[in-house]
Parts: sequence; structure tokens; C-alpha cells
Amino acid sequence: MLPLSFLVANWRLVAFGIFMCFCSNPGQTYFISLFSGEIRGDFALSHGEFGSIYSVGTLASAATFVWLGRLIDRVPLVTFATAVLGALAGMCFFMGAVWGAGALAVAVFGLRLFGQGLSSHTAITTMGRYFEAQRGRTISIASLGQLAGQAVFPPLVVAAFAIVSWRLVWVGAGLAWLAMIPLVFVLLRGHGARERVLRASRAAVTSRGRGRDRALGEALRDPGLWLRLPTLFAPAFITTGFIFHQVHVAETKGWSLTLMAASFTMYAAASVVVLIASGPLVNRVSARRLVPVYLLPLALGALALVASDPPVMAPVFLGLLGVSTGISAVVSGALWAELYGVTHLGAIRAFGHALMVFSSGLAPAAMGLLIDWGTSVEAIAVASAAYCAAASALAATAGRSHRAAALGTGS
Repeated sequence: MLPLSFLVANWRLVAFGIFMCFCSNPGQTYFISLFSGEIRGDFALSHGEFGSIYSVGTLASAATFVWLGRLIDRVPLVTFATAVLGALAGMCFFMGAVWGAGALAVAVFGLRLFGQGLSSHTAITTMGRYFEAQRGRTISIASLGQLAGQAVFPPLVVAAFAIVSWRLVWVGAGLAWLAMIPLVFVLLRGHGARERVLRASRAAVTSRGRGRDRALGEALRDPGLWLRLPTLFAPAFITTGFIFHQVHVAETKGWSLTLMAASFTMYAAASVVVLIASGPLVNRVSARRLVPVYLLPLALGALALVASDPPVMAPVFLGLLGVSTGISAVVSGALWAELYGVTHLGAIRAFGHALMVFSSGLAPAAMGLLIDWGTSVEAIAVASAAYCAAASALAATAGRSHRAAALGTGS
């Protein structure tokens, strides 16, 4: 855990990271997928059709994210965060009013961009930029905000369906997120002074000839970046695909939706435990050294769908996905700062995150079409585990290029 003296001195900014990760939940795949049955029923969509609409919205959000995500390097943090949350609340209202497939795609685009994309990007970039010595720990603590939502919202949304329509649930989310915006100003009070100290520190490091942080263009010329990227795609694609089609997975396995919703508690619990453990591990070992091995829990989670069908396998399956989510959140959050520094962290992280969002955007459509074509859940799971093995082998070769790409940032 973080030292008490550190928390006393920095509790506002750490709490801001937790808060922004929590606020990302309406744009997360698991949250939107809870409405899958109702949305498909209202608009007469198949699994593949809804998955394709979801993918279109997500892919468009990834393309936009590359541009908007880098603004966090230039716009005051309080302004950036306020704009993100205001836009996210607006998209929740819009989701509650969608009238057709086109409007649904726009709603998905906005929820994914401002929720899953920019809300979490704001949190993780902030932790990585301002807490170099405690980067792994603060990223892991901030990510607990998202996991808190994953533990609370699935049973809450399922219970709400018995009382109100799915549209009113989205309206309620919009009202709640609007009401939380003032917390940004409370948690970022005095942040301007911290920003000035960081800029002076980076300038001093450069002037002493100890190297400089790299811009996006320079990072793109590093072969190690491209060798590691396939491993970063895996959690986004595989977890998104299975969670988006959780209703079909449950039907195939004979599991009730209530069991799946309850099993998300195991997903969140596993993620929390691994998040807390991963922070110190990343600080000690480094994110770049964990990249070749951190997909093992994800591969095991996929294979759990092949093993057997009893109800107990639902929490095992989601628990292993939770382990993967926990470690990948810290590894992917710290990796870019380790390799390329923090001055252009927003732009570099926006690029990497956009590609991960792109892969997650393909997953609902790809898996949905496979389901429509009669491909079994088990076959999809085996293919997912095989991809994890291949990507990990590729990432293991990235260390050879590290010496050439190490950039005087201490990585």
C-alpha cells in the first residue's frame, strides 16, 4: 500500500484518479452489455447486428480518441475533466432517448469515447504523470474506482429493470454524473502548483543532459512498441467480446443472467486483489518485463469456458477475467511512462489506448458474427487462448530492442 505520509500529502489527486475511473463505468462494455437483451428486443436486432452497431460506435470513438486524448497534455486538468464528465452525462441522456440503429451507434460512440476512453485516460495519465516514484501503486489504486462500479452496477441495473424501463436507467445515470461534476473542483484544488513543479523538474532533467522525454513520432519508431502491442490488444478484445456476449454465454452454458450478474462480484474482487498486488510488483519489476507473461490468467479464463458447464464455472470464468483485468490495468497504465517519459504521455497513451479500443470495438462484431454463423463458445475460447500464447511469445522478443529505445527516463 501507499505510505501514509504520501497519502496525506497527495490524497486529493489520488482520490481524483479513483473518481475518474469510477466515472468511466457507463462507457464500459460490461455496463452497456447489461442492456443488450432489452435493446435487441426493442430494435429487433440479432447478436451480430447489435455487435456490429457497437463496433461501429467503438471504432469511431477510437479514431476520435487519438486526437482528443492528447489534449490532456495541453489543457488544464480541471477543464479537461469537467468537459469529459459533462459530455458523458449528456451521452447517458442521449442513450435513454435513442430511436433507431443510427442513433444507437451515436450513443455508443459517445459513451465509449467519454466513458471508457477519456474518463479512464484522464485518471491513468494523471497518476502516471505526477507520481513517478509510486506510479504502479497509484495506478492500481485509481483503477479501483472502475472495479467498484463493476461490483455495484450489474446487480443494481438488473434490479432496476424490475422497476423502470431501461431508458429511465440511462436517464438516472445522466443525472447522477451531472451531480458529481463539482467533485472535480474539490479534488483538484491547488493542482496548478503541482503542475508548475512538474514542468520545472522535467526542464531541469533535460538541461542536465540526462535525456528527454520522447514525443509520439519517436515512440512510433521504436520496434519494441509494435512487438508489445499484440499483448495489449488481447485483454481488450477477448474480455470485451465475452462480456458483451455474456447473455449468449450464459444461455449456452445454462447459467442464469442473475448468476452472471452475481459473478461480476467475483470479477471485481479478483481485480481488486490483483490490482493491489500489481502496483508494488510493477514498481519493483517494471511493466515492460511483465508484458510477456501477464496474459496467462486471460488464457486460463478462456479455457475455463471449455472445461465444463456447472454454475460454479461462471464465477471461475469471470474471476480469471478479473485477474487479467487487474494486472493489465496496471501494466498498460505504467508501460508508456516507463518507456517514453511523461511530457508527451497523453499523446502516446492516447495512441496506444485508441488501438486497444479499436481491438475492443472489433470484438462484439467479430464474436457476434461467429455466434450467428454457429461457432461454439468453446471454439472461440480455444482461439482466444491460442492468441494469448502467440502474442506473449512475440512480446518476449521486445526486450532486445529496449536498449536502443530506452530513452533516458530511467526505464
